[in-house]
Amino acid sequence: MLDRSTLTALGRRSLPAQIEVDGRQYRRVCIFKNDFFAVTAMYEGDAGKVVLKVNREASFLLIPLSWVGRWLTARECAALSHLDDVEGVPGLLQRWGRTGLVREYIEGHALTKGEPVPDDFHDRLRGMIEEIHGRRMAYVDLEKCENVLLGDDGRPYLFDFQIAWGPPRSWLGRLWPARVLGRWLQTGDLYHLLKLRRRTRPDQMTPEERSASYRKPWYVHVHRWVTFPLLWCRRGILDKVDPRRRVGERGRVAE
Repeated sequence: MLDRSTLTALGRRSLPAQIEVDGRQYRRVCIFKNDFFAVTAMYEGDAGKVVLKVNREASFLLIPLSWVGRWLTARECAALSHLDDVEGVPGLLQRWGRTGLVREYIEGHALTKGEPVPDDFHDRLRGMIEEIHGRRMAYVDLEKCENVLLGDDGRPYLFDFQIAWGPPRSWLGRLWPARVLGRWLQTGDLYHLLKLRRRTRPDQMTPEERSASYRKPWYVHVHRWVTFPLLWCRRGILDKVDPRRRVGERGRVAE
């Protein structure tokens, strides 16, 4: 039987109890998430709070996967650096080793379906997404309400850019396939924005917008067809390894 620790990013290891950022000490307060791809925690010190995120380092079934962690970290750091002046995007403070990063902490909580939000929340969120699109990127991860943070100030924040898309910096990014893929992903962002508004503030939608929020782009359907077998296999493994957890993101190990 698989060891449950193999389902976490660091295996049997954990994040350090203390870290140093820009010469200042921070102590670990809580772990937000510890799943297959990453472990994320909040640290606090005299200078305030920061978030440490470390991507996959542990092997799985004897297969080395630290390269995945390095790749994901490089992608997310590049995205945060490119968007460092966009309102609602946390600032990148520094890299952490080969597979981690430290970013600003935002006071707030993950948005939930049906949760009331301020009148200007979705307009601000759309403005953020349009700014991201204006920089030839796509956020990609708006499918679930929980991927948007509702700040204590009532504003929206986007905090996870692990799978955000941006064109290659080389000449490949100027080719037709990269441009088309970018447009598809950006259109997917706009569709998920409408769906998110329907789930939290349907009173702000026109009949046309409500209707559009139910019309999935064809490539969203394709994505589901491609990923469903992988999700089905993953859930089957988790049913055997972690049968107690039937809700949320199963496979996490609380610390």
